Parts: sequence; C-alpha cells; structure tokens
Amino acid sequence: MTTSPNIITRRDFVAFAAALSLLPSAYSQTSYPSRPVQLNHGFGAGGNADVVSRLLAQKMQDKLGQPVVVEIKSGAGGLIATDFVAKARPDGYNIVMLTGAHTVSAALRRKLPYEPVNDFAFISTVTSFPFVIAVRADHPARNLAELIATARQKPGQVTFTSVGVGSTQHMVGELLGVSAGAKLLHVPYRGGGAPVQAVIGGDVDVLADTLTVAMPHIQSGRLRALAVTSAQPWPSMPEVPVVASVLKGFEIRSWLGIAAPHDTPPNVIEVLGRSARSALDDPGVKTTLTTLGSEAAPSTPAQMKSMVEREIGRWSEVVAKAGIPQQ
Repeated sequence: MTTSPNIITRRDFVAFAAALSLLPSAYSQTSYPSRPVQLNHGFGAGGNADVVSRLLAQKMQDKLGQPVVVEIKSGAGGLIATDFVAKARPDGYNIVMLTGAHTVSAALRRKLPYEPVNDFAFISTVTSFPFVIAVRADHPARNLAELIATARQKPGQVTFTSVGVGSTQHMVGELLGVSAGAKLLHVPYRGGGAPVQAVIGGDVDVLADTLTVAMPHIQSGRLRALAVTSAQPWPSMPEVPVVASVLKGFEIRSWLGIAAPHDTPPNVIEVLGRSARSALDDPGVKTTLTTLGSEAAPSTPAQMKSMVEREIGRWSEVVAKAGIPQQ
C-alpha cells in the first residue's frame, strides 16, 4: 500500500519533533548576547583592573550590541569576584577580569574556593605590564640602592603596600625583600587608590603597584619612582631604572585577562573573545593602554589557559624558594 503525500507518518513526525526540539538551543546560542553582560573584578575603583575593565567594556559593548557593565566585588585579593564568576551560570552573562593575582593566589593559598584552571573557560588575555617601586617625594631614600640599604639596617621597619594579601603587588614586595636580603613589612589595603594615598601620606614607605595607579602621582611629583620591574626600561618611563640594575635577574611582569565559568558554550566564548580581541586592536585603546603603563596582549583561549598554568608553576617556585609562608 502506498502512502498519500498529504499524510504524515509516525517516522516523519518523530523526525520533525526532534528537529524542532533543537531550535530553542540553536536560537539561544546564535542570539547571544540578548541582554547586558556583567564584567566583574575584585579590586577597588581607580585601580589598574578597574580602569582597564572600563576601557575594555566600552569597546566590547560596541561590538556585542549590548551593554557591558563593570561590577566591583572587591576583597580577598580578588578572590570574591573570581569565586562569584566560577559559580555563576555558564551562559556568558557573568565574566571576570582576572589579574596576575589569580595565579599568585593559587601558589600562595593553601585552599581556594574554586579550581584556578578547570573551573574557568578562558577567553583572552588583555594586557601585560610591569610594576613600579616608588616612595613619597620627601622620603629619605633617593634610589633603590638606598632603600635596600635602609631595609637591611632596619629589618621589618620599612613597610610596603599592596592591594591585598595574595595579590601580585604583595608578591612583588615580598620578592623584592627576599632578593635584597632584607625584611620588608607588608601593609595590605583593599585596592584602588588607597595604597597610593597611604604612601603619599607617609603611613607606608614603599609603593609596589602598577604604572596605571602610580604614574599620575609620579608625574605630579608626589611620588618618586625608584625602579620598574621589567627587564628593560619601560617605554612610558624610560628615565626610571630597572630593579635588575641593583638586584641582578629581578624581573616581574603581570597581566590581565578575561574568563567565564567552566562549561560556558564554545560559541559564546568565541563571541566574547572576538569582541575582546577586536577592542584591543583598536588604535585608540592601544594608545590609552600605553599611557596607562600597559600594552595590549590579546590571545586565544588556549593560549591564555597555557599562560595561567605556567604562571601558577612559576609563582609556586618563587613561594618555595623565597620561603614565603602559605596563607
């Protein structure tokens, strides 16, 4: 018996229903984003992570066609914001601006509320930059050698700031002291402009922070830059010597990068990554980052994941060799 062309068989109906069931998923993926994306970070307003997050968000939202809203969840050296995103719904609407502190914390802390590699879908690195060692304008140390000499003579009396325990700034100060054979006292702040103000006000001796934060105050004369942590003088401050000129082999450069929760759909990661890399390729963004003491450093998700794994290993070695107690 032949089947009439106007009659739908059971096999046809099953096939049609199966195809129809795929439509909502396909639609939701191709329509991303359909509402604002929240870019979270864990440091204070006005800090490096905040300034770069807002610069990137503005350009990304132009590409995505939806607002990218920067949300500050400060505290615990960035852990609060990172943990929030690690546990967020993996739909691409909550992402995080990670800093070098992400890999430092993995090396320095005995336990984290998330797994630093496997709980994230990495999107792209954003910037690469050194740190600057600076003191207030009227500090008696005129250069890094003098500061180190004072620290050796007065163990535990020369203080340095950071944006929190387990931050990269914290590790810069610790490593500086260990490399110099001197004991520096760590005085952490929640982030943003607080460390700078503490140094300018004379509450703390040494600033170990990004050029983004320190440069305006160096240019105004309220801070004196003693050295940068890059291997070579940094282009935006060529007159400032490198730490390695006093402590041979000393070099620290850090990074910013964006990530989403693990299991975020690959097509969503691709959309976010494409918009981030396009933003970082913008000449205006590159120029702004240069003035902030950073350089654009876009990457693929695989490259960022590999970098994070390497950095965790590197900082773990530093912690062990320097004898820095785990928190």
